[in-house]
Amino acid sequence: MDLHSKVTVLKEIFRDCVLCPRRCHVDRTQGDKGYCRLTAEIVMDCALSHHGEEPPLSGTRGAGTIFFSSCNLGCIYCQNYQISHQREGRRLDPHELAKVMLNLQESGCHNIEPVTPTPQVPLIMEALLLARQQGLKIPFVYNCGGYENPAVIKMLNGLVDIYLPDFKYGVHEDGLTFSAVSDYPRHALDSLKEMVRQVGADLEVEEGVARKGIIVRHLVLPGSLENSREVFRLIKREISTSVPISLMSQYTPTDKVRNHPQLQRRITADEYNQILDFALDLGFENLFVQEVNESNLAPDFDRENPFS
Repeated sequence: MDLHSKVTVLKEIFRDCVLCPRRCHVDRTQGDKGYCRLTAEIVMDCALSHHGEEPPLSGTRGAGTIFFSSCNLGCIYCQNYQISHQREGRRLDPHELAKVMLNLQESGCHNIEPVTPTPQVPLIMEALLLARQQGLKIPFVYNCGGYENPAVIKMLNGLVDIYLPDFKYGVHEDGLTFSAVSDYPRHALDSLKEMVRQVGADLEVEEGVARKGIIVRHLVLPGSLENSREVFRLIKREISTSVPISLMSQYTPTDKVRNHPQLQRRITADEYNQILDFALDLGFENLFVQEVNESNLAPDFDRENPFS
């Protein structure tokens, strides 16, 4: 199936939506809304050159990050809650989004990186093909929450250059408690297998900038060390210890969890180092690591530049 045919098939899914594992089965082309509360349209919050991603993605000129509204997860601690828990933003058609992508390339960004594309993936991919026809050359990075429909990920073969999924939960109870999904590990693992099948279990870098491959992100949550350990166990057992992992220490409590008995605090250096040592002991060596500090790393999407 050629790429344009794939986009046509993806757009048909809007009529009986199973874009993510929630499988809401609503007809979004008729204005019906499922969990994400989006119809069949593009809703973008902002697009910018982002210098806070992993070094091979940010490079020297930034990742061309496009933040989309809404999400198929319901993480109670989400750093991007101002947009992921809302459905407001700029309504675009695929031609307009293609122009956004081209503008990011013209500004010098190393890649195009949609954040939380899952509920809007058919039209994002239509825009990508339009942009490529008009001269888009830089890699396309699929930055998602990991709760994906593997059949949809399979349709993205040939469209995505770099996958950047989260692997949030190895313990399904934590997924239910913190993100309102009871089956996160299974879908994250099956989707990750398909991503690796497409782009490999490593990261191809040229002159310090990623061109193809995968980075799996895992955010260490306070008091959830067994969840983190199980993430690494699953990836080792089911895929490979060569998969690049970004082990993130940046968890910052938002106002919504200020009084949560577990999530009201930052993680400690000891917690982070326990998970880092565990990963190394399992044989993971391709790791992106962070320091643990008290800086507030949460973006503020009420600002013109959320990361300033």
